[in-house]
Amino acid sequence: MDLNEQLKKLFPNHQVSNEPEITEEIDHELYVQKEPMICKYEKRKGKATTIIEGYEGEEEDFKLLAKDIKTKLSVGGSFKDGAIIIQGDYRDKIMILLKDKGFKVKRVGG
Repeated sequence: MDLNEQLKKLFPNHQVSNEPEITEEIDHELYVQKEPMICKYEKRKGKATTIIEGYEGEEEDFKLLAKDIKTKLSVGGSFKDGAIIIQGDYRDKIMILLKDKGFKVKRVGG
């Protein structure tokens, strides 16, 4: 007895439709703030890091932004204490990405 036969016995009145389900995907809009975000360079344990902080929106949106930056630059990083920490000095590329999304960015340090 295959799965379809078992389902027919459990649900005899169910009609199977072969039409695909339509789901609407809504693009998530990030909160664009008035104050600029800070993009700074630091050395931690002898290694270069880029830190982005100053986002005023929801924390979940900032995490999505961190994930987007990490995937577009193909780098490692993390989200801690309201700051995105990216491994390496990618200030210029990150500032271009953020400006394309509509954010104001201020470069700090080095």
